[in-house]
Amino acid sequence: MFEQKIKPTEVARQLRVSRKSAYQWHRLWRDGGVQALASGGPGGSRCRLSLRCLEKLAVYLEQGPAAHGWVEDQVWTASRVARLIGRKFHVSYSVSGATRLMHRLGLSPQVPARRVAERDEQSVIAWREATWAEVKRARAACEGYVCFEGEAGFTGLSLDAPTSP
Repeated sequence: MFEQKIKPTEVARQLRVSRKSAYQWHRLWRDGGVQALASGGPGGSRCRLSLRCLEKLAVYLEQGPAAHGWVEDQVWTASRVARLIGRKFHVSYSVSGATRLMHRLGLSPQVPARRVAERDEQSVIAWREATWAEVKRARAACEGYVCFEGEAGFTGLSLDAPTSP
């Protein structure tokens, strides 16, 4: 665009960026040509774990929190992941850094990736057939909602919507 003598203000308008950015790009182009406008790659700092360490971390996370000393529940919180990285790799990660790393690995903190190992399928089926059926009947009678409460707060569930086990 600059080669076509289009002014930075018009470039900013057409590309929907700030005028300041367009003027910076224009200065770069003027001083170094098109090559000066090439991307420098993704921003931010490099990952402090090597690919091999990331693979090991994925294995550790797959083993679950109980295998690493957190027996209260089967939830990987970002804080736990940061501590695990410190213990296993001697690298310090902040909680927010551990969250970004988990997202990079396709995980999300505070959500169990799999069902707990102690899950009793027969009890779940019995509860769903007896207790849940009764809850649905009682809810229908008063036209209300069923609320579930957990660590992250509560959610209202309309029983007209499909439910998953």
